[in-house]
Amino acid sequence: MKPGATPFDRATLELAFGRLGALAAAEGKLIEISIYGGSALLLTFDQRAATRDVDAVFDKDREFVRRAAARVAEEFGWTGHWINDGVKGFLSARDVQPDAKSLFRSYPPNSSAGLRVFLASPSYLFAMKCLAMRVGGTETSQDISDIRLLGGALGISTFDEAIAVVSQYYPAGRISPKTQFGLQEIFGSGGVKEQ
Repeated sequence: MKPGATPFDRATLELAFGRLGALAAAEGKLIEISIYGGSALLLTFDQRAATRDVDAVFDKDREFVRRAAARVAEEFGWTGHWINDGVKGFLSARDVQPDAKSLFRSYPPNSSAGLRVFLASPSYLFAMKCLAMRVGGTETSQDISDIRLLGGALGISTFDEAIAVVSQYYPAGRISPKTQFGLQEIFGSGGVKEQ
């Protein structure tokens, strides 16, 4: 399966993380990665069925993670970009705060070596998705569906509530007019617009 052709589902992601964890454990390494974007949504909520890649940040042992990810790609027949750190440009200064992420699972479980996967919190994911909102109209983007999903889970029903959450993670100077207009389209003044 190639991530671009057949998106990852939850079971496939867990299998990949298990293999990365096994490779790290075999070398006596403890690797920690933080997952964002569609992959974090997939692992947090049952409503999202698949994702095309894994947006992750790994600060320690980057070279090992890259080599291990390349090996997993080769073993599973995936492209080398199945896991990537392109999301780094959207990280908040609050990324290091304890409430921004939480431990999802360790691979293998209860081991001092292997892989620990952290997921961005729903409010942080909401803010990131809003900041990264792709142009193309509010009805054609996966970002919009994800923002609606996260907004519903967080009880966000107005533009002001949405901007307040985004502002918790990003200064006003990073919240573009595109993001503001998009959120007005999604939430309007009276709540989430019906699709």
